[in-house]
This record gives sequence, structure tokens and C-alpha cells, in this order.
Amino acid sequence: MSKKQFTEKEIEILSNNRYVQSVSSKGVTYTDEFKRIFIAENENGKLPRQIFEENGFDIEIIGIVRVHRSASRWRTVFNKSGVLGLRDTRKENSGRPTKKNLSLEEKNVRLEAQIQLLRAENELLKKLDMMERRQERNE
Repeated sequence: MSKKQFTEKEIEILSNNRYVQSVSSKGVTYTDEFKRIFIAENENGKLPRQIFEENGFDIEIIGIVRVHRSASRWRTVFNKSGVLGLRDTRKENSGRPTKKNLSLEEKNVRLEAQIQLLRAENELLKKLDMMERRQERNE
């Protein structure tokens, strides 16, 4: 992340760009569409600075270091995973379960699955215990 922090005015200017998903004082999140445009244009020989400027970004506000780091990150991910790698998956992969009220039927299904899992674990532990006893007898 760049050391440059955006002012309120810069945040407002950046947030008005159609290719900005969100912006804070510390960083910019670009849309997936812009990342795809960037990769396509970059593969056609355009420089990162030129691509950003042609799509309405002021390099003086963003900073050339941030432009080059974004370009490098997107190229690396594109070469590794293709277009799907450019997607912003932070919301999907937050690690926190979604909180929603479950119906009685959904709760019942979850509890049944949990019971089945516990039964399977018990059976596995019983088999392991039996195998250990057999091994002890044979020694």
C-alpha cells in the first residue's frame, strides 16, 4: 500500500470515476471492468500511465508508484489465473459466516448433518480403538 494518503477532495474526485469501486484515505479499489480494460490495453502495448490517464484518472492524485504496483499485481494475477483472477473476492472470502435467520427446516437440516458427522467420528474412533487393542495383543 502506498504511503500517500488521499485528501477529502482527492477522495471525492476519485470516487466520481466510473472505474473506482471504492476509495478511502489509504487506497483505491478499482472495478473488475477497469482491470480487464487495463490488461487488454497493456497487452496491446500501452503503458500503465497512459491507460490510467485515458480512463479518467489523474496520475498526480493517484501517484505513479500506485499505478505501477497495481499494473504489476494485475499482470501477475492475470498470467497465473486469467480474467477470473482479476475479480475482487474480498467480500466472498471474508471468512465470517453470513448471519441470517434460519427457518426451522434449515435449522433441522443443519442439526441432522451435525449428528451424522458426530456419528461418523464416533465410528472412526471405535475402529481406531479396536485396531490399537489388536496391535497390543499381538505384541
